[in-house]
Amino acid sequence: MSETTEDFSGLITDYDPNFRAGFAALVGRPNAGKSTLTNALVGTKIAIMSDRPETTRHTIRGIVHRPEGQIILLDTPGYHRPRTLLGKRLNEMVRESLSEVDVVLFCLPSDQRIGPGDRFICAQLMETKRPVIAVATKSDKVSRERLAEHLMQINQLGDFKAIIPTSGLKGTQVEELINLVLAELPLSPPLYPEGDITDEPEMVLIAELIREAALEGVRDELPHSLAVQVEEIIEREPHNEAQRNGTEPTMVDIHVNLFVERDSQKGIIIGKGGKRLREVGSKARKQITALLGRRVFLDLHVRTAKDWQSDPKMLGRLGF
Repeated sequence: MSETTEDFSGLITDYDPNFRAGFAALVGRPNAGKSTLTNALVGTKIAIMSDRPETTRHTIRGIVHRPEGQIILLDTPGYHRPRTLLGKRLNEMVRESLSEVDVVLFCLPSDQRIGPGDRFICAQLMETKRPVIAVATKSDKVSRERLAEHLMQINQLGDFKAIIPTSGLKGTQVEELINLVLAELPLSPPLYPEGDITDEPEMVLIAELIREAALEGVRDELPHSLAVQVEEIIEREPHNEAQRNGTEPTMVDIHVNLFVERDSQKGIIIGKGGKRLREVGSKARKQITALLGRRVFLDLHVRTAKDWQSDPKMLGRLGF
C-alpha cells in the first residue's frame, strides 16, 4: 500500500509508507577515508579524494538511493586541533553537521592506531545522543589479524549502535553499511528526487575537482595553503545548428583563481614553464567535462593571498 505526497515539482507521487529517509554524517579525524567511503556509498565521485589529510573543506552532501530508503550523506571536514582560523571554522562545520543528522558514521582507519584524537571525537559523539555506527575504514590495507585487533579496540571506545569494517576503495561491505544506516532513519517520504546525487552547487564541485588535481603528487612542498575559487562560468554562444536547436550542449568557459599563501608556493603549482599547471588543468578538465556533460575551457590563474587561512575577509570570500 502506498500513500501520496506532493513531490518537489508540485506533482503528486506515490511512496511506500515504510520508506525511510534522513541524514547521516561521516565524522573522523583527517585522512580517515571519509571521502572515499562517501563516493562508494553514493556510487559515483562527489567528494575530493587525496592521500593528504585535511583534504575536505566543504560539507559535501551525497545522496544514496535505495528502493526502501534514501540517505543524505554529509562528508564533513576532518575533526582536528585547529591551528588557524580556517581550522576553527572547519571544526564548527562538523559540529553544525552533527546537530542536523539522524545517525553518525564514526570513521576509524584500520591502517592507523586509535589515538587521542579518536578518543576526543568519540567523547563528543557520545554527547550528541544520536546513534553512532563505528566504521573501520580502509579494511583492505591490513591483515585479518590487524583488522580484528582494530575492531576490538573500537569496541572499547564507546557505546556504538554497530561496528563494521569497510573498504570504500574495494566496495567491501558498503551495502551492509547502507542497510545499517537505513535502519536508523525515520519513516519519511523521499527528501530528494530520484537520480539526484548531491545538492552542492556546481561551482563548489568544480573548485573541489581542481583542488584535488592540484594536490595530486604534492606533499611536503605545499601545505594546506591552497584554495580554489571559481570566479565565473560563462556559456558560449551556439556556433552550429545542433547547439542552436538544443541537441548539442554549448561549450563553457570557467575562470578560476588558485590561491597560495606565499609567492614561493606559486612555482610549485605552476611548475617549470607552466608544465604542472597545464597538467592540473588537463586532469581537472576531464572530470569537470564528465560532471557538466559538455566541453570545457578552463582558465587557471595562480595568485598569492598572504596567510589567507587566518584572514576573515579572505575566508569569507572563499566561502568559509
